[in-house]
Amino acid sequence: MTGAPRVTSDEVIRALRKIGFLKVSQRGSHQKWKHPVSGRIVILPYHAKRIIHPKTLATLVEGTGLKMQEFQKYL
Repeated sequence: MTGAPRVTSDEVIRALRKIGFLKVSQRGSHQKWKHPVSGRIVILPYHAKRIIHPKTLATLVEGTGLKMQEFQKYL
């Protein structure tokens, strides 16, 4: 997948917070984040200091309603 940055879960969490997402629950290593206005929900696999697989990141970014380039501005 071209254009997907190599980022950790912690970096994605910072970006999600900047966009306005709030963590609503966690089950095992997966966190559920929801945007209070749009109602969009994304699931983030949380493994400290590990790089998120590019396809997983692409799916997550798609769930936010942003394009990858737009999402990268928040990283």
